[in-house]
Amino acid sequence: MTDATAQLTTADGKPLKAALAASLARSRRRAFLLVAPLFLFVLITFVVPIGQMLMQSVYNDTFSTAAPALGKWFDEHPPGSEIDESAYAALASDLKLMKEQKTSGSAGTRINYDISGSRSMFTGTARKADKFEPPYKEAILSVEKKWDNPNIWRAMRSASSPLTIDFYLAALDMTRDDTGNIVSVPEGQAVYKMLFGRTMMLSLAITVICMFVAFPIAHLLATLPLAKSNLLMILVLLPFWTSLLVRTTSWMVLLQSQGVLNDLLVWLGIIGDDGRIQMMYNRTGTLVAMTHILLPFMVLPLYSVMRTIPPAYVRAARSLGANSFVAFYRVYLPQTLPGIGAGALLVFILAVGYYITPALVGGADGQLISNLIAFHMQKSLNWSLAAALAALLLAGILALYWLYDRIVGIDNMKLG
Repeated sequence: MTDATAQLTTADGKPLKAALAASLARSRRRAFLLVAPLFLFVLITFVVPIGQMLMQSVYNDTFSTAAPALGKWFDEHPPGSEIDESAYAALASDLKLMKEQKTSGSAGTRINYDISGSRSMFTGTARKADKFEPPYKEAILSVEKKWDNPNIWRAMRSASSPLTIDFYLAALDMTRDDTGNIVSVPEGQAVYKMLFGRTMMLSLAITVICMFVAFPIAHLLATLPLAKSNLLMILVLLPFWTSLLVRTTSWMVLLQSQGVLNDLLVWLGIIGDDGRIQMMYNRTGTLVAMTHILLPFMVLPLYSVMRTIPPAYVRAARSLGANSFVAFYRVYLPQTLPGIGAGALLVFILAVGYYITPALVGGADGQLISNLIAFHMQKSLNWSLAAALAALLLAGILALYWLYDRIVGIDNMKLG
């Protein structure tokens, strides 16, 4: 039988096995060519930028390139070594090089990320570097006494290597002491861990509020006659057709102290004119505005699951003696869990990375970690710290996604 099968041929005389293999290879090539544009798009717009971000968070050669002599001195002298004349000689050599190559500003900026005011030290001292003569320590300290600060040398030692974890330490409110040991920053300077915690808590609160508000809306959409549900669905989708900036500024008009909502409460006599409620530039504004913006992302997954649940299930439960609550809790609710999980995951991930709405309505109390990432990208220009913060945020989201998969299961999530 095997020999007979092996001798089978196609109409043009080719062996059947070879013809089938060639046909399968052509199908695979065709499938690959169809997927290739999408693969290239994802690679260029998603994978490469994330890879660059991760690289930027651990690699910064601004100082190491501008100060090769100091880098060599740090390699030859372990942490804790005395900052002697040879160290100042290396510094003088590098300052002269920085003046020639006009890199004192960029090198000082790199140290300024760790020690505030360092940039002016580098630029001011580099301008006089041609006049330095032995003993170099006295010459440099005569120009700027701050060079005697051990923290400056600790920061330069850390920056002398282009590969560093210092930006991740800073993103976790940690730093290095004079001997290179990792320690926490003073309590008054710790800000990033607090912002990470606030971002997670606010995102979780927004997700929970969206879930409780969206559940009855989705249930109504799933049970109404088609004509009425389509009209209500248009109202749900209407925010997608309106600019995010317009929706956010509308909430600013509604929630501000002299806004529509406060005026209405004063007119009704609920509050006095001198007791207007502050609902803007705080967490309340962030919660209200972001809940409104992200609500459709919870409604749609819930609706897509609820419309597939036969109403006969609940009726059967009630006919068997269950009251309305038991029928809902034991029969209906478990069938909506895939939609709840999908909507919660979608809303939470979107809330964690939101930037525009917290920036406009959140104020100092309602800012999220994304706003600080944007600050370092646009204002302070500390791209490495911004990349480290973004990488930690990405790691946190992936960890939560993995936890969700372990507890609920991604296979049980339904978006439609």
